[in-house]
Amino acid sequence: MTWENHSVLMEFVFLAYPNRLELRMFCFLGISLAYALIISGNILIMVSIQTETRLHSPMYYFLGSLSGIELCYTAVVVPHILANTLKSEKNITLLSCATQMVFFIGLGSADCFLLASMAYDRYVAICHPLQYPLIMTVTLCVRLVLASVVIGLVLSLQLVVFIFCLPFCQDRGIEHFFCDVPPVMRLVCATSHIHELSVLVAAALAIAVPFFFIATTYALIVAAVLKLHSAAGRHRAFNTCSSHLTVVLLQYGCCAFMYLRPNSSYHPKKDQFISLVYTLGTPFLNPLIYTLRNNEMKGAIEKVLTRNYFSQKNIQ
Repeated sequence: MTWENHSVLMEFVFLAYPNRLELRMFCFLGISLAYALIISGNILIMVSIQTETRLHSPMYYFLGSLSGIELCYTAVVVPHILANTLKSEKNITLLSCATQMVFFIGLGSADCFLLASMAYDRYVAICHPLQYPLIMTVTLCVRLVLASVVIGLVLSLQLVVFIFCLPFCQDRGIEHFFCDVPPVMRLVCATSHIHELSVLVAAALAIAVPFFFIATTYALIVAAVLKLHSAAGRHRAFNTCSSHLTVVLLQYGCCAFMYLRPNSSYHPKKDQFISLVYTLGTPFLNPLIYTLRNNEMKGAIEKVLTRNYFSQKNIQ
């Protein structure tokens, strides 16, 4: 079959949605609830950091940026999933599928790079505390956030252009809820070790490289903390890193399972569940992890909620 005949395909169909109306409504309500909690939790973190002056530090600036990226990250696919849950026809054009994939993979990669920036911030704060104000300036923080987003989107754009330049087979059914790399690659007719290797290299740049940086950074942090004579100082240092490390393991664990493996090991049902975990679960758990383990963050959120409550009482 020629390249032109493959390229005539202009639409994909999502096959992962349940056929029964009762199951679709149950999925719609569950995903809607999770999405509402994701939006409210991350917006609450951003507002608290913005309004509470004592949180105007690099660590919380990165945390607010992470919440903003995750809001955009979920907005790329979750509204589309909700709409498809209610629709009878679950089609998507080739261009829309490529666009969705660019932003989904790009913002997910930006998450990974931003977590690496947050690890660097903790390294400087613990290993070089006297130089921290000089190194972690506002300018550097802004540049690290922008670099995370730009690098993530550039890597994603290159990967998606490569995938969608390949010829697709006549089978246009995607065994998934949205356009992701593994299920779309299953529809490519010209699959080979070279194509799979190209995807793995792109995934390694977005996942393995920042994870290796984070692992190296935390090795240096642990070595520095163990040299502290004060038990309280060691506990405080580890406590400031525990939330970030928990998020790193959750984020990178799911991403590595999905993208750092050959296409032949793809299992539709299992991968659909994992994709929902890192699409809905991680953005939902991140605000909880950072607030429940951080007294400053909890205090700031309580102030915001209390202030809004009394403002509404005064209006009434």
